Amino acid sequence: MSEEKKEKNEKDEKDEKDEENEKDEKNELDAVKDFGIISMAKQDERIQVLPIIGQIEGHSALSPQTKTTKYEHVIPQLIAIETDKRVEGVLIVLNTVGGDVEAGLAIAEMIASLSKPTVSLVIGGGHSIGVPLATAANYSFISPSATMIVHPIRMNGLIIGVSQTFEYFNKMQERITEFVVRTSNVNRDNFKKLMLQNDELLNDMGTILIGKQAVEQGLIDEVGGISNALAKLDELIEKNKK
Repeated sequence: MSEEKKEKNEKDEKDEKDEENEKDEKNELDAVKDFGIISMAKQDERIQVLPIIGQIEGHSALSPQTKTTKYEHVIPQLIAIETDKRVEGVLIVLNTVGGDVEAGLAIAEMIASLSKPTVSLVIGGGHSIGVPLATAANYSFISPSATMIVHPIRMNGLIIGVSQTFEYFNKMQERITEFVVRTSNVNRDNFKKLMLQNDELLNDMGTILIGKQAVEQGLIDEVGGISNALAKLDELIEKNKK
């Protein structure tokens, strides 16, 4: 082969690679823009990051101005994580004010049922339904300044003498309590006490836990940051291989 042909082939190969890289970058940007998530793992990526940011959006669409995590996006991603042999572990990064209870609990149950090691990290807030989302992982971290708000399910709007509605909320509250107790080290009675405290939140019941307070109550395993969470996930991945 002549030197000229060789150079042309090399240039063509380089152009093809550049074009593929451009497509990959565009897909990454589109995924972040549309779904708030990075695309599924590549060949050299064994850890998948699952961000749960803003408000959990369920069956009702929130306003365009509201930062949301949509459960119809998260659930297929969790299924893809479970079935993708390249993914060895999952890091769940939480900064959420809560949101749709049914959708949040559905996501939490799916995280808890993954066969691959999972670690959660609360970096800003893990409020309301964010609590079970944090405890759903095999191991949980909270940054020193992050907060978690534990409170009963709130009933919005005017409800007049509808006993079935109250029964529904009671059962939903029990589902959440059972899940948190099952997936963390918190005592059931203590968790209920935190929910019903009435001297911390203005015009509401509940408790604000900051950093190590969440660990002391048994909701979160450890205070730490991203390096601690990744180190723990590596440890769990190695244990899972044995």
